[in-house]
Amino acid sequence: MKHPLIIRRAMLLVASCALLQHAGFGLAAQSVEAALIAGMRPANSELMPQPNVAGLPQVAALPGAPADTPDAQDAQDAQDAASNAQGNVAELMRLIHDAKLSELRTTYNGSYGASLFFYPQEVTYYVALFQDKHFWRVIKLENVDRAEAIYAGFAQQTAQLADVEIRRTQLQAQKAYIENIIAISQDRAKRLQADLDVARTQQAKVDDYQRQTQGEAVTLHAEKEKAQAQLRQVQSEVMQLQRQTEFGLPLRNGLPNQK
Repeated sequence: MKHPLIIRRAMLLVASCALLQHAGFGLAAQSVEAALIAGMRPANSELMPQPNVAGLPQVAALPGAPADTPDAQDAQDAQDAASNAQGNVAELMRLIHDAKLSELRTTYNGSYGASLFFYPQEVTYYVALFQDKHFWRVIKLENVDRAEAIYAGFAQQTAQLADVEIRRTQLQAQKAYIENIIAISQDRAKRLQADLDVARTQQAKVDDYQRQTQGEAVTLHAEKEKAQAQLRQVQSEVMQLQRQTEFGLPLRNGLPNQK
C-alpha cells in the first residue's frame, strides 16, 4: 500500500513542476512583448501638442503609457493652454455679444488696442489684445492685480506695435499736405503766368498804340503849324481886304480912312 502512495506523490510533484515551468514561460513572453511595445513608443517630441492646423487632430500618448510622467504632463499642460487660449477668445466674444461684461479699461494705439473686462457673475477678469477689432490674445484670470499687470503690458505692447503705423499715418498726412501745397502753388503759378501773358499782350498793344498815337501827334502838330500859318495868311488877307473895302470912308474919329 505504501508504494502506490509514493508513486502518486511523485506524479503530483512532476505535474506541479511542469505547471510552474509553463507559467514561467508565459511571464517571460509577456515581458518580451512589453519590451517590444516600449521599443516602438514615439519620441517625447512627438507627444508635444502641435497647432491644430486645418482641423488636424492633436497627438496623444499611446495607450498604457503613464499619464503622470513629466513629458506627458508638460504635453497635456501645453495642449490645455492652447485649447484655453482659443476657448477664451470664443468665450469673450460670446459674453460681449450677450452684454454680460463690464469694460473697465481700454487703450487704443493706432489700429491696436487692449481692454480689461470684468465678468461679475463669476468675479473673473478678461484681458484682451486686439487689432482692427479682431481679438488677438485673451487671458482669463481671477486675480485683479495680475489682470491689471497683464493689461498694462498689453497696453504697452500696443504702443510699440502702433509706432510704425502711427509714423506711416503721419508721413501720409505730411505727403498729402505737401502735395496739396504743390497743387495750390502750381495753380497760383498758372494764374500768375496767365496774368503775365495778358499783361505782355496788353503791353504790346499799348506800345503799338503809343507809337501810333505819337505818330499821329507829330502829324497833327505839323498840320496844326501849317493850319496856323494858313490862318495867319488868311487873316492878313482879310485885314488887307477890309482896309481896301473901307478906303475913303470916315472913321469913328471923323477922319477919312487912309491906306
